[in-house]
Amino acid sequence: MKKSILKILESTIQGEVLSQKEFRQFYSVDASSYQIIPKIIVVVKNEKDVINTVKIAKKFKTSVTVRGAGTGLVGSALNDGIIIDMKNFDSLQLCKYFVKVGSGITKGKLDKKLEENKKFFPPNPSIGSFCSVGGMLGNNSSGSRSLKYGSVIDNVLEITFIDGNGKKITLPKNKKIAKKILKCVKQMDKENIPKVTKNSSGYRIDKVKSINDVHKIILGSEGTLGIILSTKLKILDKPKNRVLFVIEYTSINAAIKNCIKIKETKPSAIEFVNKTTLVQIKFKFNKKTKCLLFVEYDEKINSNKKKLKLVVSGKIIQELKNNADVFQWWKYRDSSLHYSLKSIKSEKRIPHIIEDSAVPLVKLPKLFSLLNKINKKYDTKSIVYGHAGNGNIHIRLISNRKKNSMIKNIAIQFFKEVIRMGGP
Repeated sequence: MKKSILKILESTIQGEVLSQKEFRQFYSVDASSYQIIPKIIVVVKNEKDVINTVKIAKKFKTSVTVRGAGTGLVGSALNDGIIIDMKNFDSLQLCKYFVKVGSGITKGKLDKKLEENKKFFPPNPSIGSFCSVGGMLGNNSSGSRSLKYGSVIDNVLEITFIDGNGKKITLPKNKKIAKKILKCVKQMDKENIPKVTKNSSGYRIDKVKSINDVHKIILGSEGTLGIILSTKLKILDKPKNRVLFVIEYTSINAAIKNCIKIKETKPSAIEFVNKTTLVQIKFKFNKKTKCLLFVEYDEKINSNKKKLKLVVSGKIIQELKNNADVFQWWKYRDSSLHYSLKSIKSEKRIPHIIEDSAVPLVKLPKLFSLLNKINKKYDTKSIVYGHAGNGNIHIRLISNRKKNSMIKNIAIQFFKEVIRMGGP
């Protein structure tokens, strides 16, 4: 069967069709801990290639997975069937209030063009310039400034994609399809959807409230509802001023509790890093410092500074206004994943089983308490960093013991408790 589908693809596709061992090995991994070897890779050249690949795959009952830059941490770019590589879909058309881009364009290329025009696209995942826009849409990415500006789902105006039948659809422009989606969503029970500010778990039916929102059903669907060709992204004027406060705490619990009061001052970001990151920063911290909060404002700088100083319980060690300084300190935060992996010996690394979780901010202290219980029970250690203002943290576990039963039990206990706390 592989030979017959391969021959048909090779005779139909204008782009590249790859099945050699070295290419299959290359596409068998992404930034996650997993490996799945695909049968065929199709590097599509145009939308006709995407349509034909989907139709041929359907005929042969073969799975298709779309791949952007492969920077995801949960294996969503992997598949044992056909991989569609979207790297050639890198178009960019800048307008006053939006930018239209191909799904294969990297965030770095987009940011550079927007920077030249004093604009910006708010979502800023820590992987930065390396991820693709299509991947950001598929995963409903967010980043540090989602506290003020929301996730990708809050900043997309239109999506053009190919569905599982090989049909090209643009939402919300296609009113016939849009009405069907809206009707279907209205019949669904939304009561149990987590009340959190960040959520990439499952279809976001809670965001589809009118016919103009139906394209949001694609956001976070990870390629299961279609293959995104292009999108219109909402862009904003770059803030004229920005200030970043770096605050040190001698207690993690104190820092987490302080997030609740700091959020009331309406910053654009509240980010948390523990000692693993701060030891990599060239700065003389207090020896008792256990963690840092990065708190940023991009409007009403002076009044917000006064509000922050009234509620902060840690020590403000940096007040940064110069763009280069702000960028450098954010780079430390965005490198937390790298620092965490660098600090863990390979034989002590546990698969990213509880890598990402979000709870209502008031429950964040409970989430840290849960993590402490797990570390004690299973004799593990943890590295923690993330979007504290959203109640969203990233966790790396360290252990000498890596039995499958232990890993499974940790995941079950952790996510059961997270769900009880109201998280996804």
